[in-house]
Amino acid sequence: MLELLVQPIASLLDKFIPDADERNRLAHEISTMAERHAHELAKAQIEVNKEEAKSSSMFVSGWRPAVGWICATGMGFNFICVPLGNFFVDLAGYSIELVALDLSEMMPVLMGMLGLGAMRSFEKTKGVARNK
Repeated sequence: MLELLVQPIASLLDKFIPDADERNRLAHEISTMAERHAHELAKAQIEVNKEEAKSSSMFVSGWRPAVGWICATGMGFNFICVPLGNFFVDLAGYSIELVALDLSEMMPVLMGMLGLGAMRSFEKTKGVARNK
């Protein structure tokens, strides 16, 4: 949102601030404002994630594993159950076809989770992972 305001505001600086050095300093400050804001939001979200992970309640810290199991179940259904089911339905002589799920919205979530798992494994092999 802030990125959309940067260019118009920077162009207004030319009209109202005659000093080139001050104008450049303010333009730089404005252009980096959105980036700093996004960085602060990301740091705040990391802190929230840390606190959630510490929780002993399954409904607070258990949502990540639940999402992983849902993604794994969806993939297992699409790539194991549907092909095998269609094979056995054809073998039995029926003209029914099982339809696979649309995984287009689930795959980015699954790939992100797998990427984080791979990163954690890589940290462990390099000996830099925390034990806790």
